[in-house]
Formats: sequence, C-alpha cells, structure tokens
Amino acid sequence: MRRVDSVVKTMIANEGEHLTATIQKILESLQVTPGKKIDLRRDYDPGDTGNFMSKEDAEETLAAGIRLLAQQQDKLFAQNTYAVLIVFQALDAAGKDSTIKQVMSGVNPTGVQVTSFKVPSAEELDHDYLWRCVVALPRRGNIGIFNRSYYEEVLAVRVHREYLDRQQLPPLLNDRDIWSRRFREINNYERYLTDNGIIILKFFLNVSKEEQKRRFLERVEEPDKNWKFSAADIDERAFWGDYMDAYEEMFNATSTPYAPWYIIPADHKWFTRLAVVSAILDTLDRLKLAYPEVTPQQKEGLLAAKAKMEQEDDGNGGRTKKEKKKNGKKS
Repeated sequence: MRRVDSVVKTMIANEGEHLTATIQKILESLQVTPGKKIDLRRDYDPGDTGNFMSKEDAEETLAAGIRLLAQQQDKLFAQNTYAVLIVFQALDAAGKDSTIKQVMSGVNPTGVQVTSFKVPSAEELDHDYLWRCVVALPRRGNIGIFNRSYYEEVLAVRVHREYLDRQQLPPLLNDRDIWSRRFREINNYERYLTDNGIIILKFFLNVSKEEQKRRFLERVEEPDKNWKFSAADIDERAFWGDYMDAYEEMFNATSTPYAPWYIIPADHKWFTRLAVVSAILDTLDRLKLAYPEVTPQQKEGLLAAKAKMEQEDDGNGGRTKKEKKKNGKKS
C-alpha cells in the first residue's frame, strides 16, 4: 500500500510540474489586468486556443488538472480555513453548465455547492440586490459556484431597464449614477469577502455570435437538446452590442487585484475547460493548502486507539484477544 501511495504522489507531483508552464501560458493573456482599460471585441478572440497545443494534448492536460484539483479540494476541505467562490458569467449557449460539470467532475461533491441565479423572486426583490447571493456564499473549506451572479445587476438589468424598475428603489437612487455606484458597491463587497478568507475567481465565457447561433440551431435540431432552447434566447441576440458594451465597462471597473476577471475563449469547449481549471489550480496553489498538522498529544491518542483496535477480535463478539485467551482457559 505504501508503495502505491508513493507512486501516486510521484505521479501527481510530475503532473503539477508539467502543468505549471502550461497554466502560465494560458493565464497570461486571459486575465483582465486591474486598472488597465480593455476593448472586449478587439483584445479577446472567442475562438482563441492558445496556439501551443492540440485538442488531444489539451484533453490530456485537462484530465491531469482535474486530478490535481481533486487533491487541492481535499486539502481545502480538511484545512477548513479558506472558502472559494467561483463566479461564471456568459451569454446564452456559452457553455457554463458543461464547463462546471466537466471541471468539477473529480471533486468530492460534499464540498461543492452550485447556485444558479435566475429571475429574482418577489422575496428577493424585497431585499437589496446582493442579498440572495450573500445567503448562498460557501462555508469555509468549501467551493461555491455561482452560475450567474450579482453581476447580472450591471448587465441584464442595465440592458433591460425595466428590470431595474421592478426593484422598487427610492426615486433618488434610481439615477444616472446607479451603475458607477453599483461597481463601487460590488468592489467593496468583494474586498470584504476576501478580507474574510473567501477567495474569488470570476470567469466570463466569451462566445462569438456566430458560435452561439450554431449552438442554438443544434438545440433546435436535436430532440434531446430541445429543452435547452427558448424563443427568448433569440430575442436577446438583438441586444448583443448592448451586452458587449455592458460587459466591457464592467470588466474595466471590477477587475481588481483581489478579485480579477478572466475572459475565457468559449468557441472551443475543450480549451474553455482547460483555461478554467488552469486558473482555479493556479489560485489554489498560491494558497499553499495543506492538511492540518497533528499535535504530539493527538498522535499519542491515535497510537493508543490503533493499539486498542489491534487487540480486538471481530469474530468473537467484539472480545479482545486478551479476553478470548482468558475465557478459553480450562476451569
């Protein structure tokens, strides 16, 4: 058993060394540099694949990354100090669900929670816009995934002003400064979370309008994907330019050193998944996660418990070997 454990640890270490260079290459061009103004359409290609590996190589690297993520999550859970919040934003058909499913396929589900935020309920509209996200935050030791998030408040709500009218804001607060004010509020909120040990990763899956159309047609033509399609999805395509403008301003205002945005090319799902797992691994690696150390007193207790269990004889009603020997003597 020790030999097997040693081999597994060596394999994981080798995978980690192999991934380090790959991860750095991927992340250099995807993170929105805090303080730097970007042009979403010019600077980020939805069809980019890094130009340094084939699809087959990427899938092998992804598999190794998923194995390493499982190891890191185990340490995160055992250490019970940090929590990790992963935010996914995207337009429809960008692949959020499938990316979450694939990247998290190797982790322990008891330490992961996924929350999908849809149209706010009446109860949610009676609270501030951050409320429903606050109550869904992950516990320490856990990974929380937001499939859409409070960022909808500066995206969909901005593109569709009627959504804002439903929030029952005081008239004086529903003014032209509301978006800059919300950017400031979100930045302050994320600073508060990180100051309390909640690590934030934010991903925008950047799909092209052409690829979105292809995926929509696929959903119509394939019966087992019909359930994914809604006529409202087509209506939203008419607001594509408005969404791009809203996303660009959001990135420029809310990509911070403590909670940066990653703009992930989403036209090729195999690269999308590799880029996401790379960013997660890079972040967890910098936390220097480790299993809790056992104190000398705890070690003594473990050895005592081990010795006691070794004296047990499960085939004799739970009697210890000493009791068995005593009861077996002739009278």
